[in-house]
Amino acid sequence: MSKALIAKAEAQGNHLELGELISLLNLTDQEALDELWQAADRVRAKEVGEDVWLRGLLEFSNFCHCQCEYCGIRADNRSITRYRMTEDEILAAAREISAAGIGTIVLQSGEDAWWTGDRVARLISRLKIEHDLAITLSLGDRTKDELLLWRSAGADRYLLRFETSNSALYAKFHPDSTLATRLNTLAELKSLGYDVGSGCLVGLPGQTTRDLALDLLLGRDLELDMFGVGPFIPHPDTPLGGCPQGSTEMTYKMVALARLVMRNVHIPVTTALATLDADGREKGWQRGANVVMPNATPPPYRQQYELYKNKRCIDDTLKHCRGCLGGRIARIGRQVGQGQGGSLRKAGRTNE
Repeated sequence: MSKALIAKAEAQGNHLELGELISLLNLTDQEALDELWQAADRVRAKEVGEDVWLRGLLEFSNFCHCQCEYCGIRADNRSITRYRMTEDEILAAAREISAAGIGTIVLQSGEDAWWTGDRVARLISRLKIEHDLAITLSLGDRTKDELLLWRSAGADRYLLRFETSNSALYAKFHPDSTLATRLNTLAELKSLGYDVGSGCLVGLPGQTTRDLALDLLLGRDLELDMFGVGPFIPHPDTPLGGCPQGSTEMTYKMVALARLVMRNVHIPVTTALATLDADGREKGWQRGANVVMPNATPPPYRQQYELYKNKRCIDDTLKHCRGCLGGRIARIGRQVGQGQGGSLRKAGRTNE
């Protein structure tokens, strides 16, 4: 049964139905899992190729007005030191990203109202003048006017995880927003011409296998340019601090099935997965993923952007991280992508 279903997923995974995805997510037999990993890797090679794309992650502010129940930078967490990088500090970090041969900068922050639409637009304009970098924003839910302003200033991509397709579960952990609002923002981003990334968390308290299968179907229906899957890791100083973290094996299943269902989407190996599994990057790349985001946030800010504790490689420099990742990628027979590595879906690029 599993062999036939995995074969179908490899041949036409974008046509899998809910029950079939649930069956695949429930696989436990190691032989069947190995077949799933191999099928996802073959589809990755066919649809995406051998490049692993690096995106330089810059966490430029950990101020946030939101109260997400598991996040270490939630507004009520008094145990962390708050910071905002200056524009000049951000530009200096961008120079390091560019010098490392990385074609994309990911500007990430909490939902920080100090960074107004105009301030972010000015930063984007300066980055575009000084560097040939694709600019990805990850700033949470913002107004359509702000999103349009940033797109006009030169922003290329936007990352906004829906986290779970279960609206009741979403509301339980996100008192400041709704799933409907988040999906509306994703639709606005697409209408403005951004390359759009989204994704989900694995292991949220109360989450079911059916929920995860629906997450995959939602990702497919959104026609995303990037889909990220990471394990749930609660920060101890939050209301969910005592909850168990997400399963790495289920996360790998979700990565593999995301590749089989969404085909030519970019899929990152998240830092959270690498934090829980020392070989998480290699396993992720061999099970469907093709992106990694080395951390370019300078000290001491890197240590203070504490979404969860014990983040992997927290003390590494970008130069060290770039060299380490290059070696890891080469050891599995892959290569670092050269350039900005834009949307495969929009370009209609495959490697058939």
